[in-house]
Amino acid sequence: MVDQAELRRQEYVGRINRVLDYVRENTAGDLRLETVARVANFSPYHFHRIFKAIVGETLNDYVRRLRAQRAASQLIHNPTLTITEIAGGGGYSSSSAFSREFRQHFGLSATQFRAGGRNSLDRFREELVDQGFAMQSKHSERTDMVFRVEAREEPERLVAYVRHVGDYGRIGEAFQRLARWAGPRRLFRNPETRMLSVYHDNPDVTPVAKLRADACITVPAGTKVKRDIGLMTLPGGAYAAAYVEIDDTQYGEAWDRLFSDWLPESGYQPDDRPCYELYLNDPRKHPQRRHIVEICEPIRPL
Repeated sequence: MVDQAELRRQEYVGRINRVLDYVRENTAGDLRLETVARVANFSPYHFHRIFKAIVGETLNDYVRRLRAQRAASQLIHNPTLTITEIAGGGGYSSSSAFSREFRQHFGLSATQFRAGGRNSLDRFREELVDQGFAMQSKHSERTDMVFRVEAREEPERLVAYVRHVGDYGRIGEAFQRLARWAGPRRLFRNPETRMLSVYHDNPDVTPVAKLRADACITVPAGTKVKRDIGLMTLPGGAYAAAYVEIDDTQYGEAWDRLFSDWLPESGYQPDDRPCYELYLNDPRKHPQRRHIVEICEPIRPL
């Protein structure tokens, strides 16, 4: 028997997920209460309370945190962007407003943060841990893995997704929910169906409890979704595609290698399109239980 309360909860989660997608894609756009509430099809009067109940923070706090975290990543990984350009592209009304918000969030100026490089990220992580916020584990040791990278064009992909909130390593729970929905609809169609995870938050600056990722499968045009099953189009274009063969403890290290080893020497910098992992095998069928994955990071020339 279908639990009606759970179906209603899924409907709310699905509507708020649409808001989070809208905010992520429009950090410099129209984020007025009336506009955002309309995305969720809730009245402005009730929207704030519903958003906080599901997300765990107010809409304003979420927007401010998202803008600051995106700016921090750009300061470190996009060296050709000036601080003024980062402020303008991030939706801040002025450079001074950006400076105040950034210092309040990170405890130092944007100039100081950029000058510190990766040390700035490490320092901020340590401060959050000291304040009681759990962070994704940092990967400093190098282990053996197959790792090779190429810059290439990726196609646009239409995907159905289930959103996961929390430790990225537990996204399998969202894939189980997605499989229960997709299986009866015969959406697993070999070999064309692809499974992937889309990541929305930088674990260097985001507490574990606020990390957001999507468990996805590619679906044909015209696929209908409802409640907490979402639908989105991943843009195509230039990506750094890192082919890796790893065990289930090496995902973070593989991402670190892409950003610390390959990217600084590549002539590219990260773009603002979503990054994701494409899963190429079933590790349970691999003789060494290895995960064969392509890590896809959007890039553009320096």
